[in-house]
Parts: sequence; structure tokens; C-alpha cells
Amino acid sequence: METRPESPRPQGAPRWVAMYRRPAEQTWRAAAESPHRSPVLHALGEMTQTLRARGDEVAFALWGPKDGDWHRFDTPLKQAASPRPEPEASAAEPTILAERMTARRHQVLMSGLSRAGLYDLSPEDDATVQALAERLDEAAVRRVAHWLAVAGAR
Repeated sequence: METRPESPRPQGAPRWVAMYRRPAEQTWRAAAESPHRSPVLHALGEMTQTLRARGDEVAFALWGPKDGDWHRFDTPLKQAASPRPEPEASAAEPTILAERMTARRHQVLMSGLSRAGLYDLSPEDDATVQALAERLDEAAVRRVAHWLAVAGAR
């Protein structure tokens, strides 16, 4: 089991700060900061999707004010799963394509949820999004994401 170094507390007056760390960089950096929580969570969600879509491993920490002092809050974002071994070359192409399409549908649903203002997803929520991505076709996923985006704009 791999242990990650803890995120250092941000400097300055307490505010909402999202920190990230890539294993190759060995340092924590501020990804977003604001006096309000929702813009930081939105930026954290977008950054997570982008980095993980690229295949980057990244750790996140969310800091914010609590009782006038800094407090580290739990983030529902999970570490990317360890890579699976590739199947044999002859059977790999359909499997890789299917995985890419499922990952794409998952990304579209997560984007829709972010636009609807839903950033703090529980493991149950993530499992539900994954189930939808595996069962729905591309057109249905885009329609659901559109509904979520419209709901978030209101």
C-alpha cells in the first residue's frame, strides 16, 4: 500500500484552496483559491478530469476556513486506479476501444455533473456514474449531460 505525503497547510489567511501533487514533481501546488468554496470545487473537478483523462496520477487536498483557522477537508476524488495488464495483442483492440468509449461516456457524465454544481461525489455516486457510462450509448449520455448542464445554469 502506497502512502502519500500530506499536503502542507497553505500560507496566509484561511480561504478555500485546492492543492495538488504529481508524484514526479514531489511538491504540492495550489490549483485554485477563492474566498468561496464552490469555485474551488469546480476548478478541482475540472482539473481532476483533465489530468486523469491524460493518464496523469495526481493527489488532491482541499483546505478551507473552519472556526477562523485552516482545516483540511476530505475530497471525494479518488486516486486513479493502478493500470490493468494489457490483454494479448489479438484481443486487445476491441477491449481498448470499448474501454476508451466507456471512459469518454464517464467523462461526459462527470462534466455534466460539474456543470450542475455537483462536485462532492460519494463512492456510491461514482459507482452510479460508472454504471451509466457502461450501459448507456453515447447519445443517451450526451442527453443526460445536457439535462444536468441546463439544471446547473438555473
